[in-house]
Amino acid sequence: MARRASAQQNPLLLLILFLLVIGLGIGGFFIFRKNNEPFRTIQSIDISVYLENANSLRGNSYKVEAVIQNSLAWAPSKGRLFSVEVETSTGKEMIPLLIPAELNNVNVQKGQKFFFRIEVVQEGLLLVKEMTKA
Repeated sequence: MARRASAQQNPLLLLILFLLVIGLGIGGFFIFRKNNEPFRTIQSIDISVYLENANSLRGNSYKVEAVIQNSLAWAPSKGRLFSVEVETSTGKEMIPLLIPAELNNVNVQKGQKFFFRIEVVQEGLLLVKEMTKA
């Protein structure tokens, strides 16, 4: 009676292949997550400089990642003023952001995280130019 050849699997080779696939998956996740960040070519605002002297940043554009905390004011022609919480190297800081009436189509609720492209305007007010949910 003829014996059938059995293909024997090398468990070490299977383990290496499994770890390689897992490593590629994790690496791909971080690469695509990093590339999906909007405004990645724009410099982040230095919150400590802004809080110390906002007028020194006037006329410049920055990006900021923030969590909506409270709605402070609303005017149909001007837009909505929100207080947002920003993560800094020393902790969390609250700053005001004015979302203009042109961006009223975006639903903004407390606790939501957004990426903002902002411009520092008169009196150091932070005016939102673009925004996307994080």
